Amino acid sequence: MDSRATADLLKSWALDAGFDRAGVASLEPSAHGEALLRWLARGDQAGMGYLARRIEARLEPARVVPGTRSVLCVAFQYPDMEPEGDLWPRVARYARGLDYHNVMQDRLKVLEARIAGAFPGTVSRRYVDTGPVLERELAARAGLGVPGKNTNLLHPEAGSWFLLGEIFLSLDLAPDVPLADLCGSCTRCLEACPTGALPEPYRLDSNRCISYWTIEHRGPFPPEARERVGDWVFGCDICQEVCPWNTAPEGVVHPELELPPQRAELDLAGLLRLSRDEYVERFRGSPMKRAKLEGLQRNAAVAMGNRGGRRYVAPLAEVLSEGAPLVRGHAAWALGRIGGPEARQALENAWGREEDAAVQEEIRSALEGMKEEEAVPVRL
Repeated sequence: MDSRATADLLKSWALDAGFDRAGVASLEPSAHGEALLRWLARGDQAGMGYLARRIEARLEPARVVPGTRSVLCVAFQYPDMEPEGDLWPRVARYARGLDYHNVMQDRLKVLEARIAGAFPGTVSRRYVDTGPVLERELAARAGLGVPGKNTNLLHPEAGSWFLLGEIFLSLDLAPDVPLADLCGSCTRCLEACPTGALPEPYRLDSNRCISYWTIEHRGPFPPEARERVGDWVFGCDICQEVCPWNTAPEGVVHPELELPPQRAELDLAGLLRLSRDEYVERFRGSPMKRAKLEGLQRNAAVAMGNRGGRRYVAPLAEVLSEGAPLVRGHAAWALGRIGGPEARQALENAWGREEDAAVQEEIRSALEGMKEEEAVPVRL
C-alpha cells in the first residue's frame, strides 16, 4: 500500500473512531517559529510559563517523538447550543460537558490500537492539547482548517467549534493539502474582543484574554482585570460568536460534550454557594475543574458584580461570611460594585469579624468606593 492509500485508510479509521474530520501533516520545522519566539519574548503567554518549555520540539515537531515521520490529525466538533440562565451562557461551549481531553483520548486510543494491529512495529504517541505540540499548525497542514485572525482554526463547513487531537506515527503517510485563507479583510473578531486581547490579526495577548483570567490565573484578579472579564465564568467565546464562518457550522453533535442535568440546574448563586463535596460530585469529569472550586467561585462573584442586581446581594453576603479568603475578597468587591444599603450593611458586618488582611483591604476599598446616592445602578 502506498503512502496516499495508507493515509486515506487511516483517515477513514479516524472517522470510524468517532472523529468528524481527519488529515495528515508532515513533520518539517514550524513555518511560524519566529512568530512564536516573538510572542513569548513579548510575554503574551502571561502566566502560562509551560508554553516556553521544550521549545526546540515545538519548533521542530520531528523531535516530539523520535522515529516518527507523520502526524494523523483529527477534529472533534462540539455543540453550539445556547443554554438559558445567568451562568451557562458565560461558560465556553467546549467546557460544558465532559472533559474533551478524556473523551478524545479514549477515541484516539482505539484508533492507535487499530493502527498498531494493522501495522506491527509502528511507533506512535497520541496527544490532545498536551505536550510540546503546535497542534493548530499541524492541523492546518493536514487541511483541517486555516488559522483565523482570532488565532482559532477555521473550517469552511465547521466554523471553529471543534477540538484537535494528534497521533504521531512512524508510518510514511502522504500529507494533505492546506486550505486557503478564509478571513480576507474581515476584522469582526478583533473589533468584538472587549478587552483588546487581539491587538492585531493572528496575535493573542493572553494578559488581556478573558479565557486566561478565568481559567489559568490563580489567586486574586488585579483590579483592572475584574471589569475586563465581564460576566464570563469560564473561558470566552466572543471572538468565535462573531465569526461569519460560525453562522451554521456542520458536523455531528457529540452528547458527551453537552451540558449534563446535574450541572445545568446551577446558576451563579448556586455555584457561589456550592460546598466542596457538591463541587466534587457535580463537576466530576468536567474540564471546568481546571479552575478549581475557589477559582470558579471567584469568577462567579466577579460576574455578579459586573452584572449587578439586588438578587445577588444575599449569596454574596453569605460567602463573605463563610467562603474561602479568595472568594470573600471578590465577594466584597462585587458588593461594592452593586451598591445599595443591603450591600453596604453586609460589608460593614463583615468588616467587624474579618481577620484576613487581604480581605479586610477588599472590604475597606469597597466601602470607601460606595456612596449610596451615587451607587452603581442596580437591576432587579
